[in-house]
Amino acid sequence: MFIQPSKLPARALAGMAVASFAAVGVALVAQHQFGVKPCPWCVLQRLIFLAIGTFSLLGWLVQPRRSLRQAALVVVLMLCAAGLTAAVFQHEVASQSASCAMGLADKIVTVLNLEDLWPSVFMITANCAEAAAYRFIGLPYEIWSGLLFVGMAALGLMVLNKR
Repeated sequence: MFIQPSKLPARALAGMAVASFAAVGVALVAQHQFGVKPCPWCVLQRLIFLAIGTFSLLGWLVQPRRSLRQAALVVVLMLCAAGLTAAVFQHEVASQSASCAMGLADKIVTVLNLEDLWPSVFMITANCAEAAAYRFIGLPYEIWSGLLFVGMAALGLMVLNKR
């Protein structure tokens, strides 16, 4: 086996934190260097990735305390489910509409005042139909996002079930 069972939770949590923060980094490079404009659902997924990264990092920091690590993993799993839901909704519903303004994602971003707090990360600059046209290695960004949410959820479930 490549990973020792006793080291799996720590490495998995660290890996999920790095992957989450890297996903946001890739989105920011795509936006600011290549002109890929984010829609409300894109921005919401960025927020979810940042939350997953934060809770994964917290779980890694409290590694010796199994109950706290498990609690962090449960939160990460719920966030992965929320992120996957957002990615699927963006791909199947929101991308088909000309405007997704004042939808659920837009309302969440507005209520949390994210555009004012950190505009370079959370400023919405496209509608969902525009964002649907962007591709990375042939697939829409929300598909990549959804795949990462699924991968992290699978890893989180594996760690959660380890004794």
